[in-house]
Amino acid sequence: MHASDDNTTPPRSGVRRLISPIELRHLRSAAGLRFTAGGFQLGIGVVLLGLARRAETTPDRRKCHRWAAWFLVNAALQLTGGCLDMVADRPARPGT
Repeated sequence: MHASDDNTTPPRSGVRRLISPIELRHLRSAAGLRFTAGGFQLGIGVVLLGLARRAETTPDRRKCHRWAAWFLVNAALQLTGGCLDMVADRPARPGT
């Protein structure tokens, strides 16, 4: 027979399943890091969009738009991940 082990952790549920175990231990700092990285990438994307407006040739403009899209998509993903970390860090409701 298998004896029950009292040292097991409860199964993760909801948003906590999407977060890696290392980040789960430090949710506030992981969220802050994601918000910082997302803001930095957002800034780079905005600067690249400004450079695209000033580009003289169409290939240069397209190149700036592609790089800006890359950074803006990554910024959106980082900011979404930071929001998920903050949602997972909230305490559970008393009724659940």
